Amino acid sequence: MYKHLFFDLDHTLWDFDANAKATLNDLHIQLELTAKGIEFELFFKNYLVHNERLWEKYRNGQIKQAELRYKRMWLTLLDFKIVDESLAKKLGTQFLELLPTRTQLFPNTKEILKYLKDKGYVLHLITNGFDAVQHSKLKHSGLTHFFKEVITSECSNCLKPQKEIFEYAFNRCEAVPQECIMIGDNFEADIQGAINAGIDQVHVNFERLPTPVKPTYTIYNLKELEIIF
Repeated sequence: MYKHLFFDLDHTLWDFDANAKATLNDLHIQLELTAKGIEFELFFKNYLVHNERLWEKYRNGQIKQAELRYKRMWLTLLDFKIVDESLAKKLGTQFLELLPTRTQLFPNTKEILKYLKDKGYVLHLITNGFDAVQHSKLKHSGLTHFFKEVITSECSNCLKPQKEIFEYAFNRCEAVPQECIMIGDNFEADIQGAINAGIDQVHVNFERLPTPVKPTYTIYNLKELEIIF
């Protein structure tokens, strides 16, 4: 029934939160943020909140890429009453330099990708992440060879959940929607986006969160993809 499997990367295969935490912890030490009164666990918790809110604005076209990169650090520092534009920019720049070198994946990621590829499925990525950053993550994590095409918001000039990024992917991969399925964790971007584009969906619901509508399939760990495919 399916030929082309489109995966999301962050929070689906590549453990963004774990990798971000390790990266920010290193920067917290290197930049001596404890001396500025910044306790790391609270810093990281607040960063995740600001990052998610800004990504939502980015997906909705309300802010640009550069603003997202800078503001998530700026707003987190403001939580500690630190008004330091230079430090925010340094954190933003060094974070994006170090983050893609991290290699923490969700359990069974490589095993399930090999299983699917060995069964003859053609694997691709559709990601809202930045082009160079996402390719770097794939390279350092040893995932590049699994995917035929990597569709990013930068190369397509559109973002999930807009149907245009999926249509761009169909054209680039020479695929028809009936042969395609989207596999991702984010309900708005991945699942609603796939619904908008008229293709089936697999919701990777690690946190077992309620959903506004029922996806085609729901799994709670990547190993369960063997049941579907």
